[in-house]
Amino acid sequence: MNIRKLLGIELPIIQAPMAGVQGHALAVAVSNAGGLGSLPCAMLSTESLRNELEKIRSQTTKPYNVNFFCHKPPTPDNEAERNWRQTLSPYFSEYGIDVNTIARQSGRSPFSVEAADVLEEFKPPVVSFHFGLPEPELLERIRGWGGKILSTATTVDEALWLEAHGVDAIIAQGIEAGGHRGFFLSKDIVTQVGTFALIPQIVRSVSVPVIAAGGIADAQGVAAAIKLGASAVQIGTAYLLCDEATTTAVHRTALKQDSARVTALTNLFSGGLARGIVNRLMCELGPINHIAPDFPLASAAIAPLRAKAESLDRGDFSPLWAGQNVSGCKEISAKLLTKELAGL
Repeated sequence: MNIRKLLGIELPIIQAPMAGVQGHALAVAVSNAGGLGSLPCAMLSTESLRNELEKIRSQTTKPYNVNFFCHKPPTPDNEAERNWRQTLSPYFSEYGIDVNTIARQSGRSPFSVEAADVLEEFKPPVVSFHFGLPEPELLERIRGWGGKILSTATTVDEALWLEAHGVDAIIAQGIEAGGHRGFFLSKDIVTQVGTFALIPQIVRSVSVPVIAAGGIADAQGVAAAIKLGASAVQIGTAYLLCDEATTTAVHRTALKQDSARVTALTNLFSGGLARGIVNRLMCELGPINHIAPDFPLASAAIAPLRAKAESLDRGDFSPLWAGQNVSGCKEISAKLLTKELAGL
């Protein structure tokens, strides 16, 4: 099926959900421009989720997407947490942070019955997932109100698994993509390939529409992905400087520097592999460090360091998420950027 008809959108542009740098405003702007705006929900409480959905419903009649994580929360490991905080102790001392005051909550939760209860009040037309899929009964609730289900695949095996579990379309995430890797069958980084190698392999392997994601930042990239068989393109990084994004001043400054061309996969900020601009913490601890606790537990100890550094206009401890191609970042409205990406 044509993905524009499937999702009810005019343009083959999907704005990637980006927790921490956006709320409803960006999603609304993209949807009103004819693309599919997305709301990241993994870090929202049920009350915040309801508030954001109410704002979306009041500001657009166009289709939109809500996105959730499907990770299995790890069992807290006191020794691992102690080792992590010991590793970070020189930084705590530098900034005068009392380690005993640091919370242990990660702030990231997988899709739940409670979240589904809220969604059922609003019946969002599209629900997407990262790290696989939730339990079948939760998927059935979404299908019950006519919602379309998307999820991320980083390999052909994951795409085949998602198709077998009934998704309506698959987001093919290349290794160039900013933010968290959506892998779920294997966490072996060797399995991860580039977007333009991944698209045709997944397109040949599944019968549902494929959405390209990773390193695409302009209309030429969109056209190239579609020529390789993608039905639409999901873009995140290019929207980070848009007027409607809530990207921090520190993050915005980093995106404008030449150094933004150098990104790396790191597990330091959450415990899960994610791509961001290389900063002090990544340089000094190595971007991937086995001492970091499992996703999403690593983030709690980083949070106060990030807050202190950002108060001094420094991004030394911030997750400066960005893909490998920041050339499309523009300080314009999301509506204008969406039109440009579609070649209009």
